[in-house]
Amino acid sequence: MSYTDTFIRIADDCPVDTGTIPVSDRPLPPAHVIQYHLLAGSPYRYNHEELLYQVYVRHKAIPEEERESRREEIWAALFSKNHPCLRASMLPKKYGWGVHYDAEGKIALYAKESPEYDYYTSGDEAGVKLLNAMRNQRR
Repeated sequence: MSYTDTFIRIADDCPVDTGTIPVSDRPLPPAHVIQYHLLAGSPYRYNHEELLYQVYVRHKAIPEEERESRREEIWAALFSKNHPCLRASMLPKKYGWGVHYDAEGKIALYAKESPEYDYYTSGDEAGVKLLNAMRNQRR
């Protein structure tokens, strides 16, 4: 699912009060760590599908040469099944990062304590739909 003009607020039960950089000591980092590095390093570069693809090839450690030569094949196989949206990502659920989709569906992260987070969540940005990240635990 890809959004446009949407801001995903952190989950109601998010355990942190500030945007926290996720880390992992695993050889192949989990998806949320890869998501963070891609989005923090290049805000508004990726739409949802491009982000999913980049996370997938990095998580599977597919070499750059193979990514280029088999891009269409990898893309088709990846999107032959459904994937959750960023409302289910650990970034807004546990690490305190709001997710903004611009008019073109390109994505950026904003820490809960940032002025941008306050701006988008205040409703001052006309036309931006506000959604909550999924809760970590059922009520």
